[in-house]
Amino acid sequence: MKIYNKEEKQHYLDTYPITHLFSFPIEEFIEVREYKRGEWIIREGSRPDFLFYVIEGKAKIYVTHQNGKVSLLNFIHENDYIGEMELLHEVYYTKGIQTSSKTICFAIPFQHCRSQMMEDATFLRELSKFLSSKATKMAAKSSQSFAFPLENRLADFILQTADEELYKEKHVTVCDFLGVSYRHLLHVLSQFCEKGYLQKDGRHYRIVQPNQLEELAEKLRN
Repeated sequence: MKIYNKEEKQHYLDTYPITHLFSFPIEEFIEVREYKRGEWIIREGSRPDFLFYVIEGKAKIYVTHQNGKVSLLNFIHENDYIGEMELLHEVYYTKGIQTSSKTICFAIPFQHCRSQMMEDATFLRELSKFLSSKATKMAAKSSQSFAFPLENRLADFILQTADEELYKEKHVTVCDFLGVSYRHLLHVLSQFCEKGYLQKDGRHYRIVQPNQLEELAEKLRN
């Protein structure tokens, strides 16, 4: 993890202004952090000291079950918050947040800003909108496995998890997240390669025709 210096910080504050989300001066407290692909922004079970606001990149949310199995729960994208539940709740079981590409975040320290954020009507209104949207997306995801074939859901998954044009996710993780058999997943991946959407690249896949995958994924988003 890298914390940007004053000049780099100011560049991102100018490029991605967020002062309108708060009614108190926030810029002096903000850190701008860069995480490489595969780094943990928050490790499971550890309470964060910051509220994060993603401005570039993407990440994945993981949870470890009592039997030791690790499951992918959801994705984090630009303009998403990380640590909002820990801000709102004194006791909360933190999930693991791992980047799937280079990710840049604003980090706002709880130590200096928690009480002000919790009393800031402007910020709480924006956070409520985010949480409402997040809950709606989670509800939609649970119904997609019944409403759409694997081709559409896998296309969306590939686009969300790929680092630029390279898709590297483990098959067992995908099967668990999408609720499909290993055999069915391999069959659809093979079809994508035959159609020229993907190209096998060692143990990974290279996205050759992103527009075709976008067309399949777009049916879920509408």
